[in-house]
Amino acid sequence: MRFWKMNGAGNDFIILNNLEEQFPASVFPGLAKTLCTPHLSLGADGFMVVDKADDPKADFKMLFYNSDGSVGEMCGNGARCICRYGYETGLSKETQVVETTAGLVTGKRITKREYQVRLNDPTVIRLEESVTVEGTPYPCAYVELGNPGLPHAVVPYPGLAQADPDQLRLLGRALRFHPQFPKGANVNFYEITGPDQVLEKTYERGVEDFTLACGTGTGSLVTVLTLLGKVSGKGVKVTMGGGVLTIDVDRDEDRVTDLWLTGPTNIVAKGEIFDEELTL
Repeated sequence: MRFWKMNGAGNDFIILNNLEEQFPASVFPGLAKTLCTPHLSLGADGFMVVDKADDPKADFKMLFYNSDGSVGEMCGNGARCICRYGYETGLSKETQVVETTAGLVTGKRITKREYQVRLNDPTVIRLEESVTVEGTPYPCAYVELGNPGLPHAVVPYPGLAQADPDQLRLLGRALRFHPQFPKGANVNFYEITGPDQVLEKTYERGVEDFTLACGTGTGSLVTVLTLLGKVSGKGVKVTMGGGVLTIDVDRDEDRVTDLWLTGPTNIVAKGEIFDEELTL
């Protein structure tokens, strides 16, 4: 079984080309769970499958699985990586259309390593909510990207850079499973650090921990801050553990018309999987 391993701003993925391997979809959750386990296998935040698109407008289909084997609707950093994969393997040109579970995503090659994707449109935006955890209310916003929607909670957290990681992890987990979010939620803690400069830490659903970057979370965060007037929405730089992502928001008054994510990609390894724990 051939694979690529890539990361986008530290968010890392294993990529399988099912146009060549031709596995039934039923094996993908088990593959994801096994291959993404650190130490015992390759280890990654997610598992992505390239397959034949159902939509004639798309160059190929991207199936995304979290490291626990659950299906993810979409992944922004993963989409940037898979756009580079598509270009470098000849599946697409410098501009790609990728079919995802949440809808079509357009990708663009900016440089050899930098790619831009148009994220799925926000389908749900609630700018001012409050979620209570152990008697303490936390102000937040809630966004879903695409249809079916990928859920994100956006939570301000003063002093985020100095936050105790264990306490933040406990809060992230409590918010991720909070009954106010029936689908669960990716939890994006943030602090504005300057004009169009934001620090973000994301507790990801399906990974069940913080990741070094989250593209859809960053897009959701900047959508909220743009609509609240706290950032311009143009070239907003978001710093995460794995690097800096740039978000551009095009809007028509209170409606977001285009949401662009730009950032780095990195090819880490290409090879063949011999993992003896796999059952196919």
